Amino acid sequence: MIPFSDEDLLPAVKKSIEKIRPMLALDGGDIKLLGVKNGKVFVSLGGACVGCAASGNTLKYGVERQLKIDIHPEIEVINIAPDMIDKWEEIAQQLTKEEGK
Repeated sequence: MIPFSDEDLLPAVKKSIEKIRPMLALDGGDIKLLGVKNGKVFVSLGGACVGCAASGNTLKYGVERQLKIDIHPEIEVINIAPDMIDKWEEIAQQLTKEEGK
C-alpha cells in the first residue's frame, strides 16, 4: 500500500512526468497527466504513442518504472485512450470497485 494520499502524490507525479516527457517527444509522442486516484496514476499517451505497438512497453518500462524509482515501488500507471479522457474518473472508480471484490 502506498503511504501517501492522492493529493500528496500529485506534485511528485507531475515532476516525474516532466522528466519523462522529453524522452517521448524524441519519438513524436507525448503524455498528459489526468490525475491520481487511490494511488494509481492516470495518464493519456498522445502523439505518435497513440496506436503504436510499443506504447504498452513505453507505459510499463518507461513511465511506470520512472515513477516507481522516483516515488514508490508500488505505484501503478494506467493509460486512458484519448477518446476516453473525459471518463477517466469513472474508469478509476470502476477499478476501485473491482479491486474491492
